[in-house]
Amino acid sequence: MVSRVIPVETFDLVIFGGTGDLARRKILPGLFRRFRSGQMPTGARIIGAARSELDRDAYRALIRDAVAEFGGEEKQDKDALNAFLNCLEYVAIDAKGEGGWSKLAALVRRDVTQAFYFSVAPSLFGDLAERLHTHNIANAQSRIVVEKPFGRDLDSARTLNKTLAAHFDESQIYRIDHYLGKETVQNLMAVRFGNVLFEPLWNNHYVDHIQITVAETVGVGGRGAYYDKSGAMRDMVQNHLMQLLCLIAMEPPGEFEADAVRDEKLKVIRALQPIDYHHIVRGQYDADSDGPSYREDAENPRSFTESFIAMRCHIANWRWAGVPFYLRTGKRMKARSSEIAVVFKDLGHTIFEGDAARHRNILSIRLQPNEGMDLQVTIKEPGPGGMRLIDVPLDMTFADALGDDADDVTDAYERLIMDVIRGNQTLFMRGDEVEAAWAWTDPIIDGWEARNDVPKLYDPGSAGPEDAMMLLHRDDRKWREIKA
Repeated sequence: MVSRVIPVETFDLVIFGGTGDLARRKILPGLFRRFRSGQMPTGARIIGAARSELDRDAYRALIRDAVAEFGGEEKQDKDALNAFLNCLEYVAIDAKGEGGWSKLAALVRRDVTQAFYFSVAPSLFGDLAERLHTHNIANAQSRIVVEKPFGRDLDSARTLNKTLAAHFDESQIYRIDHYLGKETVQNLMAVRFGNVLFEPLWNNHYVDHIQITVAETVGVGGRGAYYDKSGAMRDMVQNHLMQLLCLIAMEPPGEFEADAVRDEKLKVIRALQPIDYHHIVRGQYDADSDGPSYREDAENPRSFTESFIAMRCHIANWRWAGVPFYLRTGKRMKARSSEIAVVFKDLGHTIFEGDAARHRNILSIRLQPNEGMDLQVTIKEPGPGGMRLIDVPLDMTFADALGDDADDVTDAYERLIMDVIRGNQTLFMRGDEVEAAWAWTDPIIDGWEARNDVPKLYDPGSAGPEDAMMLLHRDDRKWREIKA
């Protein structure tokens, strides 16, 4: 199997916040991989723009160090790295003033694809968008990429959308969620819509429930002040988990095209029912010998912000009526793991004498680590002694299945940036999609704030508060084990 690299057209990519953490960790090392693979054309340029007073050589040295720190095996290719660095330019710019804009206008070419990456705080989106137009840098074909958080509630999301819409058409706006760039996430659609084996079973006649888990082992230390104003609901559920839910639950689009896919995702969000507070569990990690508590990390001893949340959701449509969707995410948990598990119904009857266990097929889609999927099937236990049944996984770990080609699987940011250059919005959120997600999320947050709900403490290295276990036990179900 040979992975295909499809070159893109010549482009100028301007990264606002070009010296920031995201640019250094993900964006520029990822672009170097695309350059080395041959996907970036010779004439492409990347222009860093930030407040720091650097010249071009100093910026190139900064990015050389970033690739050395955050790059993979490709960083050993010194010749390719030098050639990539020659594609880099830098402009010291004042996002709220006039400094640097004339220089940027002189650098950005009019006859190539233009993309502007807003790797900055949302409060600067409007200023950047306005100045791109007042200085005649952007045009009707330009594209802008905006990072999350896209608002912190419905009102702020609407304001951001209106701000961007004042300067750019919706077809020019790429709201990035790196989860949608993961290889396994895209395989959700391939598995569902490319295999006759699954799609006929993808409904309430055959599916008992679905679990979506995103567990992290790290705490919020270093970003506690920001996180305490956000929490797991705003930071993870409203965007990442919502997108995973949409992809697993949506109807087949008429074609694999941006608006067709996003139309179906929007229908899922609008069909989500309000959640009773009894079906929500919030938690905060406690202190242990390896680290401080959430409240210590947040530097707020009276914080009611959740570092963990679990909930039971329902989608009000014909396909999913009666099927619960269990969502769970948290910090300082027992393992770093992201998984979607589709749990099918048991047979309800067994022909095998003495087998009283409930055997179920489970399709597990692993997003991280060890990307891949497995299907739990029931077989006979080897050996004499009758028909004793056991459940075993049919495992397809991508690294094993693809062999050497697994090393060539692109990082999420690499893929998404190349999609921007191609003008493909399929894996990006549309404005109405973002607003619909906040419209569902806001009443949930307003509810626990009105009740002054206090998150439950949970031990670091655990699977979350005990109440989260009970959320499924009450339904005669149980969470899947969180494991690396």
